[in-house]
Parts: sequence; C-alpha cells; structure tokens
Amino acid sequence: MERNLALEFARVTEEAAIAAAKWVGKGDKNSADQAAVNLMRKRFDSIDVDGTVVIGEGERDEAPMLFIGEHVGNKKGPKFDIAVDPLECTNSVAYGRPNAISVLAAAPHGCLLGAPDTYMNKIAVGPKAKGKVDLDNSPAENIQIVADVLKKDVGEVTVVVLDRDRHKDLISQIRATEARIILIPDGDVSGAIAPCIEENEVDMLLGIGAAPEGVLAAAAIKCMGGEIQARFAFRNNEEKKRAKEMGIKDLNAKMHTEDLAKGNNIVFSATGVITGLLLEGVRFTSNGAITHSIVMRSKSGTIRHIKAIHKF
Repeated sequence: MERNLALEFARVTEEAAIAAAKWVGKGDKNSADQAAVNLMRKRFDSIDVDGTVVIGEGERDEAPMLFIGEHVGNKKGPKFDIAVDPLECTNSVAYGRPNAISVLAAAPHGCLLGAPDTYMNKIAVGPKAKGKVDLDNSPAENIQIVADVLKKDVGEVTVVVLDRDRHKDLISQIRATEARIILIPDGDVSGAIAPCIEENEVDMLLGIGAAPEGVLAAAAIKCMGGEIQARFAFRNNEEKKRAKEMGIKDLNAKMHTEDLAKGNNIVFSATGVITGLLLEGVRFTSNGAITHSIVMRSKSGTIRHIKAIHKF
C-alpha cells in the first residue's frame, strides 16, 4: 500500500509544482502559493489515504485549505499524519530565484513532530557523517569532522547556509576555516537533504531556518540514512507558548532525526518548481510540462528520481 501511495504522493507534488511554476518571476508570491495549495488539496481527494495535516498552511482561521488538523484523502486507505509545504520558497518563485519545491511527508500518527511556526537551529549531513557531528560543536569542529569522514581537505568541504543577517557571525566562522559556502536565498529543505546525495556538491547544512521545514527535511533524511540535529530558536514568548500548546515539553532540547521523524514507515515526495540544489525545475513544452521529483520510503530505503512528461 505504501509503495502505491509513494507514487500517488509524487502526483500530488507534481501538480502543485506545475501550478506554482506558472507564476515564476511575476512578483506575486501569494498567487503562486495559492495555486500550489489549490492543486495539492484537490489532488489529495483522489488518494486512498485517511490523512490528517500536522504541518501545513497554518491554523483553520488562517488557511482555508491544508490547515493543521484538516483531513485529506478519501479515507479509504491507511491513516497517516501529513506534513506539507505546497510551495517552499514563495519568494524564489515570485522573483525567479532557485530552490523552490513542492514537498510533502507522511507517516503513521505521532511519528512527525508537530512543529510550531518558529525557527530551528540546524545541522544536516549525509550518511557518512551520521553520528559524528554535533549541533553544540563549533562550526570549525563540525567542518573538520565532515572533512575527515569524506576524506577531503577542509577547503573542499561545501556548507550551505541561508543568506540572512542572522548568519553573519556563522558565515564569518565558516570562512575562517576556508571551507566553501553556498548562500541560498530560501529553501533549506533542499539544503538539508542535499548532503545525503553523494554526487551533490553540498556536504552539510548549518544555520537557523523554519521549524516546520526542519521536520519535512528530517523525513527525507531519515529515508536516506543521513542525520539532522535541531534546537528551537524561539523569537518571543508567544512562540514558546504555542510550542507548549502543541505538546513540546522541553523547549531547549537538542532534537535528532528520530525526534523529528520517527519510525520506519515514512513516505516523502518533492517536485522541483525552479532548479536548485536538489531538483530540476518545471519545464514547459509546446503541449505540456516536464517535472523532476524525488520519492522515498524509509521502510524499503528506496529513493526514486522521477522525470515525468505531462500533456495538457
């Protein structure tokens, strides 16, 4: 059943990605996001799953579709908690920048952390560095560890970091090691997953990004055998209160992959909207579109890259 669902979920992210891609460079991030939400929600109706959204577009009063707690699917299949981001990197689509994707993860109830809409400090690495890096190490220590396990010089290690003012000190520390840096405007889901793909140029992700995106990345990283560690980086007391209401007991805990995405029955799908670190973007043709997706199941360890031709 999960094998079939994985391919059905790929169709969900494909349709959302195509809808969003029609808004590339038009300066309207809200319309791009709404287009992705509409198509993702519509496609869910035809899938044999009894799903509950645990990470989505916000609360019911903020989002008419794909809100936290909404039931999706036709209720004819297994029960799953669903985490979605119909369009990660809305600004990237609005202004024609890289890394935009449509993404979802699914797992049995209670296996995906219901993360509040706040920030997390994160480190993500591929399988070879799993169990060796530590979020509480200095950037220099973690970079040296990754260099050692990958048998690279420190100057050959590539770190991806969100291009934000809050990362000025982090960027300075990385540069002091002489490691390479790729600064991305948005999209740390792709940035966190990329180190798990050996032929990718990225070796690790460091820095503070959104918490829900940390859970989505953890679902993929779990399937791929890598590691993510994270700790909430709350901006105010209201966010702390919200986290407690969502069942977060230790607000300062260092969380590992298994804390964010538990168990061995996780399904993950992402489709590129604009080409980035992880996926190629949507290409429109004379009679349709071409999409590139990645689909994973933790149970089998299967990772599929799907190049699909869609005729309109």
